[in-house]
Amino acid sequence: MNPDIKRERENATFNVETLTNILDGSPQKTKRRREIESLVLNDPDFWEDDPNFLSRSERYDQAVRKSAQMILKLREYGISDPDEIYCYKNLINSHHHEPLGLHFAMFTPTLSYQCDPQQSKKWLPLANSFHILGTYAQTELGHGTHLRGLETTATYDPSTQEFVLNSPTISSIKWWPGGLGKTSNHAIVLAQLYTQGKCHGLHAFIVPIRDIKTHEPLPGIVVGDIGPKFGFNEIDNGFLKLENVRIPRENMLMKYAKVEPDGAYVKPPSSKLTYGTMVFIRSLIVGTSAKAVAKSSTIAIRYSTVRRQSEIRPGQPEPQILDYQTQQYKLFPVLAMAYAFTFVGQYMTQTYQRITGDINEGDFSELPELHALSAGLKAFTTWAANSAIEVCRMSCGGHGYSRSSALPDIYTEFTPSCTYEGENTVMMLQTARYLVKSYRLAKNGQQLSGIVSYLNDAGRGRVQPQTVSSRPIVVDVNDLSSLVEVYKLRAAILVELAAKNIQQDMQRRKSEEDAWNNNAIDLVKASDAHCHYVVVKLFTDKLGEIGDTGVHSVLSTLALLYTLHGIALNSGDFLQAGLLSVPQMLQISVRIKDLLSQLRPNAVALVDAFNFTDRTLNSVLGRYDGNVYDNMYEWARRSPLNSTEVHKSFHKYLKPLRAKL
Repeated sequence: MNPDIKRERENATFNVETLTNILDGSPQKTKRRREIESLVLNDPDFWEDDPNFLSRSERYDQAVRKSAQMILKLREYGISDPDEIYCYKNLINSHHHEPLGLHFAMFTPTLSYQCDPQQSKKWLPLANSFHILGTYAQTELGHGTHLRGLETTATYDPSTQEFVLNSPTISSIKWWPGGLGKTSNHAIVLAQLYTQGKCHGLHAFIVPIRDIKTHEPLPGIVVGDIGPKFGFNEIDNGFLKLENVRIPRENMLMKYAKVEPDGAYVKPPSSKLTYGTMVFIRSLIVGTSAKAVAKSSTIAIRYSTVRRQSEIRPGQPEPQILDYQTQQYKLFPVLAMAYAFTFVGQYMTQTYQRITGDINEGDFSELPELHALSAGLKAFTTWAANSAIEVCRMSCGGHGYSRSSALPDIYTEFTPSCTYEGENTVMMLQTARYLVKSYRLAKNGQQLSGIVSYLNDAGRGRVQPQTVSSRPIVVDVNDLSSLVEVYKLRAAILVELAAKNIQQDMQRRKSEEDAWNNNAIDLVKASDAHCHYVVVKLFTDKLGEIGDTGVHSVLSTLALLYTLHGIALNSGDFLQAGLLSVPQMLQISVRIKDLLSQLRPNAVALVDAFNFTDRTLNSVLGRYDGNVYDNMYEWARRSPLNSTEVHKSFHKYLKPLRAKL
């Protein structure tokens, strides 16, 4: 053990195991997670060649082998609980995505969510036994987040009781689905439904794309891999062109919407039900954001503990770079974000499960709120996490640029989440649409409930801060409940401002569509403020559940840092709204520095509580034992370029350059 990192752990003021239990959900869940970890880490079938030294084809092959082994092991061990399967999968594919990822994450859940009872009996056993391997084909070459613009067609033919699927244009070719290029033999295809001469919008269809026995593409199917990308080197993201592909009527997912044998269309109780899988994935992405930030902060903080550089005092030994205030200012807000997003991820999972339970009972009342919340938080957390990962990489200096640090891979694997399952700006605008609609309902006298209930006051013109002699409201910068109130007022004011601006534009005889577009920047800011309020509120609420005094104390410090740092980054909003004064902002700046020094002794213990194994992190810089340099040297020596002392290019190209003397 590196003595610097050993000393850090000895100086911690709280019990790391207690905090790990809180992050996992309970001591029992921690115990079970570790049991599953040991199954994976001690299994030679999951040992692998370092992907950094493999070609893309080799990386894909290795990932498919591991996925296949994983399925066999899940059967062997009898692991069937969805949460445990998710844990097992994530451990095996801890530093990259897997070719069968969409089979687990989107194909099978969509079957569960949208099949009627008869369809469930047929398709779910086939999917769960892997007789069929599926993906989810929604995005097209010319359309992504704008689902109504998708061009793939499914036209019902009552004479044969079949749907005829087509990609009528180049831009309608399905593009990007993971596992489509080489792995899957079925796809859930999102297409515009035409029956009896009318278009009824987007619906989901089960489409066989490859022969189950030979894996050859079926007639009318043109399918392949889209080529190398920024990351996702193990994944065969693919394209799919449909040329008069016929499928039985029963292959339309018909739990909610239906097409009768004669072609009559039965509409669903809510149009948003078609997008249930996306809401599920967006809820998961919040937790994925937390994990990416947790990994990155673990690597950067551990490395900053053992890396010594420069001088604070002339002639003294080089200090740990974590002792520099600037390094703490980079990394400790990121660490606080990791905890905040972890608790928000837990909340989203619980909320999704509760509301989908209500939907299954026929209660759709909370579906719009779930849709808006999952869209907004997906965007808010992925944008923030994407920036935070890069902050961590930069804080590791030159070594952060090396793939041995794992930070470049974490970034390239995570950054597409800002785009997939809904491009983030569009997601924020969807949330804004819900917020403005809620504001208008409150203004018309309706009492709002749920996470937007704070707009009740805004709708009734009571949102402005209470002022005394024209001075801002009194805010205690050490009191989280007081700060949550300030975040709430900021959100309400920005939602009200956007709604009023739209209304004014419409009164000037602009169409609602133009008014909406002319105020889109304000709408995104309002959504961002709403999501920021939700995160701060949920982090603060979580503290009320924690009884251990040591853990409560350090998490309170983290929550306060996250909250004050957010105010500092968005100071203009709080100052313009009259919620805070310039002297208060200066007070917050001083308080943030105090919080950094308070967190310094616990920094390593706080990242240890995430409980990542070295195999899971796959980072030389983030090793638990802190022995970075000798392991970095050994990692470099394994490079294929070092397999020979002299590379063949010397004899082929460099040697002939020598001019005669």
